[in-house]
Parts: sequence; C-alpha cells; structure tokens
Amino acid sequence: MVKKNILDFSYDELIEEFKNIKLQKFRVDQVLDWIFKKHVFDFFEMTNLSKSQRELLDEHFYIYIPEPIDIQESKKDGTTKFLWKLEDGKTIESVLLFYPNRVSSCISTQVGCALKCKFCSTGASGFERNLSAGEIVAQVLAIEKLKDVNINNIVLMGMGEPLLNYDNVLKAIRNWNNKKMKNLGARRITISTAGIADKIEELANFDMDIRLSVSLHAPNNYIRDQIMPINAKYPIEEVIQSCKIYQEKTKNRVTIEYIAIKGLNDEEKHAEELAELLKGLKVMVNIIPVNPNPAGYERPSKRFLTNFVNKLKELGIEATLRVEKGTDIDAACGQLKLRKKGIKLK
Repeated sequence: MVKKNILDFSYDELIEEFKNIKLQKFRVDQVLDWIFKKHVFDFFEMTNLSKSQRELLDEHFYIYIPEPIDIQESKKDGTTKFLWKLEDGKTIESVLLFYPNRVSSCISTQVGCALKCKFCSTGASGFERNLSAGEIVAQVLAIEKLKDVNINNIVLMGMGEPLLNYDNVLKAIRNWNNKKMKNLGARRITISTAGIADKIEELANFDMDIRLSVSLHAPNNYIRDQIMPINAKYPIEEVIQSCKIYQEKTKNRVTIEYIAIKGLNDEEKHAEELAELLKGLKVMVNIIPVNPNPAGYERPSKRFLTNFVNKLKELGIEATLRVEKGTDIDAACGQLKLRKKGIKLK
C-alpha cells in the first residue's frame, strides 16, 4: 500500500479519506489540531487517539515535513533563511521575517523558476517542478516548529511563479485559511506574480479575499523586455488590464513591485511614465533597490531612490521604499536559489 501525505488533502477530502478507513469526522479535527496547533508530526504521539487508530493512520498516511539542511540567520534583523530537502532530494528555500506587527514567512511554490528574470538568482538556477499543496503548506509548519513562532502573515513570494502552479497554490491557501487547520485570515496571505495576466483575471473570481502583488519592474515594454522574458507573452498593457479587471471585481488595492536598477529604470522620466501607466488603478508601489544578481545590475543611489518615490507621490501614486531585510544572508528579493548542497543540521 502506498501511503499518502496527509498535508496534500483539503479538509473535505480528509473527511472522505478517513471515512474510507472507518474513522469518524471528528478524528480529522483531532489529527489536524495536533499537526497545525501542536506541531506534532507523528501519529503515534497523538495521545487522544487509540493505539489501533494511530496504527491505522500510520498504515495509510504520513505527514511529510521537509528536512532542514541549512539555516542562516541575519545578524542585522533576525531574518532567517531555510534550505529544505524534499522527498525526492530536490531543494527549496523559504524565509522567516520579523516586523513590529507581524511574523511573516516568504514561501516557495516551485522548485526553481522558469521565468528567468535577469535580476533574479532563482530564475538563473532553472526550473525543476511544481510543489504539491502539502509541500507548500509544510514549509510554514516546519518553520513554526523549528523557531517556535506563530506565523501570522504569508507571502507566496519565494522560489517560483505561484500562478503557474495555480491549483496547488489555491489549495494551500484554502488549507491555511481553514479554521481546523492554520486558521489564518485571507487578508494575511499574499500571492506575488510576475504578471501571468490570464491567471490574474481568474484569481479575481477566487472566493477568498487574499492580497495580490504584481512584479512590474518597468514602466514600458522596451525596458521590461530586457529584464523579464515573460513580457513577450504577457506585455505590460495586458498585465495592467488584468489588474484593472481584478480590481473591478475584488475592489482590492494591488501592490506593484518595482525593482530599481541603476541607469535602466530609475530616472524621474521613468517615474512619470509609471504613474501614467498606473492611472486608474488603486495601487501601492513598492520600490526595491536591486540586490546582487547574475546579470550584474547595480542599485541606484539613495538620492535616486528617494527622488523616484517622491515623484510618484507627487503624481498621486502611493509609493514607498521597501525596508530591506535579509540581504546579508541572500534572503532578500530575487536572492533565493536552488542549492545542491547544504550543511546538515546536527
């Protein structure tokens, strides 16, 4: 008999699975309480189930939590990056971040990334496969247990393009939101996309009020083509139109991510063009100075960054310069990557 990873199932699916092995619905609630609230990942430690019930569960299911093979902690702000080994030996990274009002995690949705954005280390390392819903959910469980924290904000902004793993990502979000599981409010979950326009429009019909972040990084197709190959399939006008459709249906503000690159997209004229492009959208623009990257792009000066933000504000666009975290451990935007070797934890 092939065992099934219990984290790959939705709540309703688990009820059916348990029914098939003659376990009542309330046993699902008990098991999920152990997993999500107590962080117990071994059926035999679930003491409010009988020995025979635990044996039955162990016969049919397992709880797969990725193996930590490297953990790096920032000396500046406590940001922690985790390198995980999956069942098939492939590796992914995720990040724990601390803010005054929240404990956040940056979670991966794919092993690598197929988009090959020029400023991003993840894309440079290639794409291997999608993560299952259980592998996405398990990253949060593993971090919470290892660091003894309660994560109350999740951003799907790690390795991979979430909207190219659409079904598994939405299933993971439903499980985080489910009261019997993580019980995390939908508004505390963010999907970050490089602009898969048709999926943004599809997401507008999703029945949960999650947040959307769109990586634009340029005010026009000429510049975006140079740094984001995906722009050939989804040009900037299509991305903006999909955001308008999304906003019309959800009434939610969209976050626009904009990586500033010295001499490429950081001048006042670019801010003016960006403001014109975003006209009619309710947005918050996050300006992010580019991090060390495979293409060797350099970050603008603080003066250029400040001028860019101020020009957007002057033109009626909400904008902010992102507070940087984890740059000293390569855990910031665009710095997560596939690694074949890690330091095994003792």
